[in-house]
Amino acid sequence: MSAPAADERAHAVASADRTCPRCGTARAEDQRYCLECGLALPVVSGRLPSLRRRWIRRFGWYPGDWVWAALATLLVAAAGAAAAIAVSDARDNSARHFAVAPPVSVGEPAGTVQSSSGPARAVDTSKLPTAPEPGTSAPGRTAWPAGESGWTIVLVSYPKTFGRSQALQTARKAAKARLAQAGVIDSSRYASLQPGYFVVFAGIYASKEEADAAVATARQAGFGGAYSRQIAR
Repeated sequence: MSAPAADERAHAVASADRTCPRCGTARAEDQRYCLECGLALPVVSGRLPSLRRRWIRRFGWYPGDWVWAALATLLVAAAGAAAAIAVSDARDNSARHFAVAPPVSVGEPAGTVQSSSGPARAVDTSKLPTAPEPGTSAPGRTAWPAGESGWTIVLVSYPKTFGRSQALQTARKAAKARLAQAGVIDSSRYASLQPGYFVVFAGIYASKEEADAAVATARQAGFGGAYSRQIAR
């Protein structure tokens, strides 16, 4: 890893430990709630936060604290699957049944479906959904450029337990309010963000100064808690 990349990840870890993941307000290590927005703050001391920091320094992103429970569940499931396979292999092979696929007629014209109880019937393809035009995206669905770092305006952060639909709804609201480049990102994929949130953002900027200048516009559009934030792997 290059020195600039290592420094950027170290800065991202420090920022995640010392600021509120929702509004970016500075916090103390033993502080339980954000004094600005009231969010229940994640702990930053102990074994779990230590593992979180090592993961971010190694991979540059973090899926969330749930990953450790998921890994334990995966190991139990793998052990159960191995036991089931061993038992299945010991059974009498004569009890196995195989499904035979129905015969396919050669030469059937495209756009027809063969029925076993009657003649072939045509399929109306005129009502099938069409793919969107290349280069277009639905309002509120701007994707952050892959592998790129930059600055943006965080509008709202939703815990992942709430699901992604609420975050997408807010992103569409931002797009209707004429906030450019509105979208949703998974904070667990970025070292500069506290993992475990769906973050609704607006705008992609090259510097903090440009993002700060656009915060007032976002707040006037109805997002009073909007603030600038770095997005870095």
